[in-house]
Amino acid sequence: MFKRILVPIDGSPTAGRALAAALQLAHDAGGRVRLLHSYDELPYLTGYEISPELLQQTRGYAEQVLREGLRLAAEAQVPADTRLLDEPGRRLGEQVADQARDFEADLIVVGTHGRRGLGRVLLGSGAEQIIRMAPVPVLAMRGGDGD
Repeated sequence: MFKRILVPIDGSPTAGRALAAALQLAHDAGGRVRLLHSYDELPYLTGYEISPELLQQTRGYAEQVLREGLRLAAEAQVPADTRLLDEPGRRLGEQVADQARDFEADLIVVGTHGRRGLGRVLLGSGAEQIIRMAPVPVLAMRGGDGD
């Protein structure tokens, strides 16, 4: 089944649901996960230069998200590693697709906020990018009403 599962996480409840599903799948199959977090999109999305202090805080948050993911993987008894993606100007979908190939992933599990209409147009959809560009199957975990 799915032995090598890639999971982009951002600290949101929706990403938490995706991580929980991925950990269950990996545990059941005797597999492993790789956790990803990309923190470089803020300047790309806003078009503004970001101060070094804000970038340092953002990186600190990213590292915290990955540490928490590793803790959850250890609790689930699933081998895991992490990658912090810092590739300015590259879209999330491209970065995840590259990581899927590098990790030789069998599956990508991603959370989706299920935005529609103007919210989706303005904010984009990281999950949609991942699904379009993924070299392997993608399981999209839908968020709850408040996510």
